[in-house]
Amino acid sequence: MTVAPTYESILLGRAGARAELTLNRPARRNALTFEMVREIGDAIERIGRDADMRVVVIRGAGGNFCAGGDIGLMAELPPPPAAGTPDPLVAAYRHLGDVLVALNALPQAVVAVIEGLCVGGGLGMACCADVVIVRGDAKLGMPEPRAGFIPSQVIPFVVRRIGEARARRLAVTGAVLDGAGALEAGIAHHVAGDGAEIESRLATVLAEIGRCEPRAVAEVKRLVLSCGAASDGAVMDDASASLVKLLRRPEASRGMAAFQDKRPAPWAE
Repeated sequence: MTVAPTYESILLGRAGARAELTLNRPARRNALTFEMVREIGDAIERIGRDADMRVVVIRGAGGNFCAGGDIGLMAELPPPPAAGTPDPLVAAYRHLGDVLVALNALPQAVVAVIEGLCVGGGLGMACCADVVIVRGDAKLGMPEPRAGFIPSQVIPFVVRRIGEARARRLAVTGAVLDGAGALEAGIAHHVAGDGAEIESRLATVLAEIGRCEPRAVAEVKRLVLSCGAASDGAVMDDASASLVKLLRRPEASRGMAAFQDKRPAPWAE
């Protein structure tokens, strides 16, 4: 990602080893379109390939994170296909799921900054982040059933994040959580009162991540994610092999020496 491409609906910037991904349709509260989802997916792919990138910060422009799918566009559906013909909209909506899978699996640390609306697809992105900072008056949830449809692709990520019981309540009631509710539910990790406190919290989180060795972050994140699909024994086998590989790298020797000497590690920002 040496040169950030120009997108129509998002902004992708870089500050040193940090990527800044901003959802940028503020007039529509950053509601998702098919093209916007494609752009987010392209940005995530570029970030994932960049070995020098250590952390990704995702946020929304104009005071909102993401209002889910753009209802204005969703209400204007093309005519249904002929009987027996696959509906092309199915694959179009399914693509968001692939983008969320890629975001969830990024080897870099992912930090989401949530202000204003964070519903539907926005909630899915938040649940794919490693650290979530939410403003106290934000609104998070899956209210789509109130309008007669569902937040289809986000469901696995929400369930894994907050558990089936909480997810079921949000799904069948359309309830919307504020920052404190998101913290209690396990979606968020930090609640901030205003923009200044958000930036202060973000700086603290980025400093914490900066003290960790990038390859170690990628490996431990991968192992945590594998716990939902593999047996304990398989995860522990994988973890022990990963540990030994990391210990045999020069970075581990330097990091342990720095720890013993009570000085910052070479990669600490």
